[in-house]
Amino acid sequence: MDFGIMFFSSADQNKARDKYRLLIEAAKLADRRGFCGVWTPERHFHSFGGLFPNPSVTSAALAMVTNQLQIRAGSLISPLHDVVRIVEEWSVVDNLSGGRVAVSFGSGWNVNDFIFFPDRYESRHTVMHQQIETIKNLWAGNEFEVLNSQGKSVSLKIYPRPLQESLPCWITSSGNVETFKFAGSIGANVLTHLIGQDIETLAMKIQQYREARAEQGLDPRAGKVSLMLHTFLGPEIEAVKKRVRGPFRAYIKSAVSLETIAANGGGVISGGHKIEPHHIPPDVMEELLDIAFERYFQTAALMGTPQGCRQLVWQMQDIGVDEIACLIDFLDDCDAVLESLEYIAELKESFSEVAAAQAGSEALSVFTQEITD
Repeated sequence: MDFGIMFFSSADQNKARDKYRLLIEAAKLADRRGFCGVWTPERHFHSFGGLFPNPSVTSAALAMVTNQLQIRAGSLISPLHDVVRIVEEWSVVDNLSGGRVAVSFGSGWNVNDFIFFPDRYESRHTVMHQQIETIKNLWAGNEFEVLNSQGKSVSLKIYPRPLQESLPCWITSSGNVETFKFAGSIGANVLTHLIGQDIETLAMKIQQYREARAEQGLDPRAGKVSLMLHTFLGPEIEAVKKRVRGPFRAYIKSAVSLETIAANGGGVISGGHKIEPHHIPPDVMEELLDIAFERYFQTAALMGTPQGCRQLVWQMQDIGVDEIACLIDFLDDCDAVLESLEYIAELKESFSEVAAAQAGSEALSVFTQEITD
């Protein structure tokens, strides 16, 4: 099991002048401790995720302070961008990082984000699919034909050339099984979460993702499933619970606010669901926040001690998850999160030791069989 770190903090929670200190310091620590990657999202016009309007910008900063981490967009909402500019920006980051970038593509869901390209909202899934194919071609160095301002057809190429021959690609799914199948059909990885789906349902979708790969003649096990889990670890479970309860409830409340605004705008909410705009009374909201916190703390997040969270990671590994993307910045306390990251590294290393032991056992078995034969 691989472990990465992910960011998605609410701007309302982060009041510090140095708003990106945690991003930089956590990435440097994760780089030293052998984490596989760092994810930064794309979010617009709302405090929830509001520190991250463009992952290529945050990724450029991370490229300059890390050496090993894969630097990933999680997610890039490609229909909000000109496809040529996507390749130009990420090619720069690929060069700055020494060839360490990757992108998880998302189609978007918040109708208010689409002020950049209002006509793309209804066709956003199709647009994203087409853009991914174009990005692959441009990344490979192929020329493209466009009309200039005089109506003349011109042939252009992207500069600078990226260092990687192909762009490592994920598709972000909020739970739609068709998105899992699409990712499998094009040989992409998957980035998902447990918001709105339980472990059994996720297991079914991962199986369908693997089957979609196999149908295209691809190794079904080669595709990577990355699962975002809210994460905060410490030495004592009750102290952790007391520390995270307030900040995590505030984090959920900010997310609900964004969903409500999206519904009021006439579009869908995350996951592609359509709901009628409605007001949640304050007392009901408080009750819902309590229920949500307990659900996450008990069964859908890595909150507690390294030893206590091992069982959930084992469950994820058993259903086919390849990486835990640890969302760490819902708590607005840089020092506390960095301390927690050391405990996350302890959890990560325990699984690395298990994997090494299993690999050694398999190698010994093969060797024994060979000399027996």
